[in-house]
Amino acid sequence: MAAPFPPCPHLPIPRAGLDWRTLHVFRGDTRGPDFYHACLEYGHSLWSRGLAARAMLCLDRAMGAELHGAEPVLAQWPMPYAAMVWFMTHTPSDVFIGNPRVHFQHYADRLREPRRDQRRARAWACWALACAARPEWPGDPKHEVEEPTLEKIAGYLDAHGHPGETTLWQSVLAAINP
Repeated sequence: MAAPFPPCPHLPIPRAGLDWRTLHVFRGDTRGPDFYHACLEYGHSLWSRGLAARAMLCLDRAMGAELHGAEPVLAQWPMPYAAMVWFMTHTPSDVFIGNPRVHFQHYADRLREPRRDQRRARAWACWALACAARPEWPGDPKHEVEEPTLEKIAGYLDAHGHPGETTLWQSVLAAINP
């Protein structure tokens, strides 16, 4: 296991002792605001233990929570686009993170219900962040799905995301290359 990583400023500070049971308690339940917060907290816990790839997957799960946009947790902890970029840009080169660009490229193409369109829009949004944050990561040339433009991704988020989510994503994207 890698050395501990510095805290991510975009996520809640995790309680001590979090493990797989943190999310397991939501099995079969509606995955709403409590699930969302648990994913953010557990993802941060994984990150702090040097498990960058697993931490990113936890944020994927957070983005799939059943939220409508007005939940108080979103006011304090908005969709974790900035945390995704933090993970991609702060993972040491000797720590496994995989290739998030390819991950999101495939993830967007394979999603099923519930909220498939919303989750797909977010996956493409994260794909665009990966492309901007780490341009050296190659895409999958054998993947036969057309990669959307930034304008199309914004349109997907406008149509399927929460109010203000497109602006949030665009601000994170703009901060990568000011």
